[in-house]
Amino acid sequence: MFPAGPENRRRARLASVHALLVGAGVAALVGGWPALAQESGMRGAVDEQEINQELLPGASMASGRPTLGRAAPALQENAPVPPYRPTTVAVDEPSAADGAQPSLFQNNDAAEAAFGAAPAPVPTMRPSTARERTEAARQRLAQPPQTPTGRVAAETATDEDITTGTVRVDTVDSEIDLTVDRGAERAEAIEGLDREPEQNPYAPLGLRLGTFIVTPSAETGITATSNADSSPDGSSAVLSETILRLNGVSDWSRHSAAFETYGSLRESISGQELDEKEFGIKGSTIIELGNEFRAVAGAGYVIKPESASSPVIIEDTTSRPIRQIIDANLGLEKDVGKLRLGIDGNIERDWYGDAELSSGGTVSQRDRDSTLATLNLRTGYEISPALTPFVAVEVGRRFYDEKQDASGFERSADRLGARAGLEFDFGEKLSGEFSAGWLREKLDDDRLAPVSGATVDANINWSPQRGTNVSLLGSTIIEGTTTPGESGSILYAGRLNVEREIRANLTANVALGAAYRDYTGSDGRDVIFSAEAGATYWFNRYFGLVGRARHEELNSNLPDRDSKTDSVFLGVKMQR
Repeated sequence: MFPAGPENRRRARLASVHALLVGAGVAALVGGWPALAQESGMRGAVDEQEINQELLPGASMASGRPTLGRAAPALQENAPVPPYRPTTVAVDEPSAADGAQPSLFQNNDAAEAAFGAAPAPVPTMRPSTARERTEAARQRLAQPPQTPTGRVAAETATDEDITTGTVRVDTVDSEIDLTVDRGAERAEAIEGLDREPEQNPYAPLGLRLGTFIVTPSAETGITATSNADSSPDGSSAVLSETILRLNGVSDWSRHSAAFETYGSLRESISGQELDEKEFGIKGSTIIELGNEFRAVAGAGYVIKPESASSPVIIEDTTSRPIRQIIDANLGLEKDVGKLRLGIDGNIERDWYGDAELSSGGTVSQRDRDSTLATLNLRTGYEISPALTPFVAVEVGRRFYDEKQDASGFERSADRLGARAGLEFDFGEKLSGEFSAGWLREKLDDDRLAPVSGATVDANINWSPQRGTNVSLLGSTIIEGTTTPGESGSILYAGRLNVEREIRANLTANVALGAAYRDYTGSDGRDVIFSAEAGATYWFNRYFGLVGRARHEELNSNLPDRDSKTDSVFLGVKMQR
């Protein structure tokens, strides 16, 4: 032991430092012996690249990710360092039972399939600007909707496919192209609801009576005419004219029905005396019986003064006799594939009142009263949904109430006719039918020649454009007579009407009519021509202004039958 003192303590500290330095030198000599052995040639020089390959087999430091199964190239000096891309792949390690030591860097087939087959996915950055978010939203909307199978696959994804971190949510304004459910919109008040525009805001609304929609209308005004009664010896007059109409259609789900009724009154205000009344009503219905059967029925009644252009001439009369017509029909139709079959029975009753003579008294017209009964058979074949050619046969008989007329002639007759035509239906643009054939009535009295001739009938509706309607009507009628020695006449009549909606509240129409009468048993001929133009201006849905001008002319080679009439009407029309 050293005696205590400052000098002895300093010597003790120096001895400790010397011992520590000697121990550190010995440790460095022992630890550096392998390096000295490498330098001395015992194992040779070891490259750093070989050390990396031994520790990380198949790893390439140049690529920045494992490339198993191939040697990695040496790093070049000053070469750019690739970006770091983390990749996590689950690799099944061999167990101790397989005789191999588990290692994190073991080269196996799973790692080869995971790293060598395809590069690891590179995570994409989420859009950070408003423009990028808008473009991303549009791309998502452009993708097709996910199928149920895809949704199930997404719901059953493994834990590795589920994002466990916090995901940034897009802002509301980025979904600018998403449609909004109309049911989520705020409901407007009833007064502010948008209504569908009406095709014709001035058309009548009608009234509901039971299961019918009824449309009433009234027209009244003043007529100035050059021939009050359209007779050969008529004169000018100013007339008050009123027409009332009531039309209705059914609102049934399966069957259908319709009716029309009208009444007119014409009275003189000044000029030639005239007092004419007319009334008419008709209705029709279609009943669906099932199994492609349909029942068709109709009836009508008209009472009016006989027309001044009638083929029967009554001399020295102050007015034309009253004529009444009642007709009814009942038919059955059947469709068999494209074959159209129909049978129809019709009865028409025609009778006349007494004619008033200018000298006073009356002349009976009972020998002109008759009943016509006919049976029509019709067959058609639908060659297309729009075209159906047909043929029709008509048989019947005309019965006169008086077996002989005032001149002693038996005028009852048998009726026979046939015609062929075409029925067409092209929707709203064009529909209707026309036919031509032959018609004959053989009178019971052998002294009277049969009334026969060609027939032409038509009922065509055409709409070349919206707001324009064109209709063509044509008919052939056999007319009886009580003129001694004459059998009757055939009247061919036609009318063309064009109606144009110039504005929603302004409608114009033009009508042309022509008729030709051929007297059987004589060389008599009548040619009748008429033309009319008019317009209706509606102030509102219920009230309008009506005006029309008409010209009618009759030319005949028989004496005292020529006439000419010009008239102008101005009035108002009301409807509901």
